Amino acid sequence: MSRFDILIVGAGIAGASLAAALAGRRRLILIEAESQPGYHSTGRSAAFWHEGYGGPLVAPLTRASHPFLAQGGYLFPRGAIHIARIGETVELVEGVASEPLDRAALESQIPGLRPEWHHGALEHGLADIDVARLHGDYLGQVRRSGGEVRSDSRLVAATRTADGWKVRLENGEEVEADLLVDAAGAWADEVARACGVRPLGLAPKRRTMVQLRLDRGGLKPLPLVVGADGSFYFKGEGDRSIWLSPHDENDCDPCDAAPEELDVATAIHRFEAVVDWKIEAVERRWAGLRTFTPDRVPAIGYAADEPAFFWCAGQGGFGIQTAPAAAALGAALILGDGKVPAGVAPARYDPARFF
Repeated sequence: MSRFDILIVGAGIAGASLAAALAGRRRLILIEAESQPGYHSTGRSAAFWHEGYGGPLVAPLTRASHPFLAQGGYLFPRGAIHIARIGETVELVEGVASEPLDRAALESQIPGLRPEWHHGALEHGLADIDVARLHGDYLGQVRRSGGEVRSDSRLVAATRTADGWKVRLENGEEVEADLLVDAAGAWADEVARACGVRPLGLAPKRRTMVQLRLDRGGLKPLPLVVGADGSFYFKGEGDRSIWLSPHDENDCDPCDAAPEELDVATAIHRFEAVVDWKIEAVERRWAGLRTFTPDRVPAIGYAADEPAFFWCAGQGGFGIQTAPAAAALGAALILGDGKVPAGVAPARYDPARFF
């Protein structure tokens, strides 16, 4: 039976980034239930670095992650245009750099914008994230630093021992570890129950995405266009295609999420109420899971009822843009070295707040 200092459950962006921050300093193993790490959420993300996304308590993690993402070449500037009707206001997190846009300015940025969209704001800092390379680099760093990454290794049972955990995997293998880290995304509460730890009350939500082919070219650099009422967003993908979401959050059980026709139709209906562009085809449709804690702020820290269990869960829809800082925070708490990212207050993310 193999023994490790740390066993991390879940090899999506949360588990992979934390494993990379710990690898080489502790003997660790990163296990993934699926055959492909990041299958459910990380691999289906339309991720971007959006400074205020998630609200003021998430923003410190997002801001602290920017230097790593920028210096690593993972960011590609796009910008965002928030649009509003008469009577609506564009609300951004305090400190996010933006400039107001009147109707004429909106028309110059979004040709064919329908008349009811009256004003908005331009957010310069928004950037696309190269998710596949970021996730792959984290996994590569784990392996190069001596950590193990195992797919098809679902945790089915865990027993607390005098000096840690004995974990049984679905393939029958058993491993031991001093510390168990729960980074299992939508399944994180299930992992906690298997370990005899109180769950957080995590809520998985299904998010729908659609790729549309349109009757015009030059769309690839189109900024992210966001409705001030939170009912949609879309951005350029190819020369004649966009990615569109109705910004839905449908309650669901942990699962291999699939888009529903009603949600796809809702997305298209909302898009057609924004611009007069003709849709030629629906080229792709998919859905992913976004999992939230009860207060929609990530849980990063030791379980209140089990000192050998560490939460890294509830990243919602902002797990990728916050991954570098969240991983650094988690590593600082586990290693006890005090290297918490600047501007990040650990108490804000302590899972004990729920108990």
